[in-house]
Amino acid sequence: MESASNLAIRGADPVAYFTEEAAVPGNAAYQYTWNGATWQFSSAENRALFAANPEAYAPQYGGYCAKAMSEGNLASVDPRVWTIVDGKLYLNYSPDVQQQWVQDIPGNIVKGDANWPSVLTVKTFYENVVSWAQ
Repeated sequence: MESASNLAIRGADPVAYFTEEAAVPGNAAYQYTWNGATWQFSSAENRALFAANPEAYAPQYGGYCAKAMSEGNLASVDPRVWTIVDGKLYLNYSPDVQQQWVQDIPGNIVKGDANWPSVLTVKTFYENVVSWAQ
C-alpha cells in the first residue's frame, strides 16, 4: 500500500465513496486487514461490505494516484480527490492532477492498467503530505 504504516487511503473509508459518494474518514474501531494493508471504515456495516468483496471497493492501482500510474510513476493520494469510473474507484494526488487525469479518463486508464503492477519497481515515489479530517 501507499504508506509505511500500511494504512490504506490515509484512513478513508473505501466503501463510502460508493455508498455516500464522499470521502469519509474511517474509524480505527472499524478496521480490516486485506492485501497487506489496514483499511478503516466509518461503520461496521461498511467494514462488512468490504470484507465480503474487497475488490469491489478497493481503489485501483493499489491506492496510488491514477494519473501518476498512467505516466508510469508512483504517487500518494489525497483521499478527497477521487472518481468512480465503470464501478471502479480511482484516486488522485491533488485536485490539479485530477484535472489533468479527467482530460482523457479512458486513455489514462488504459495506460495505468498497462503500467500496473510492474510500476511497483519504480524507485521514485512522489509523496503528497495532506491533512484531512481523521
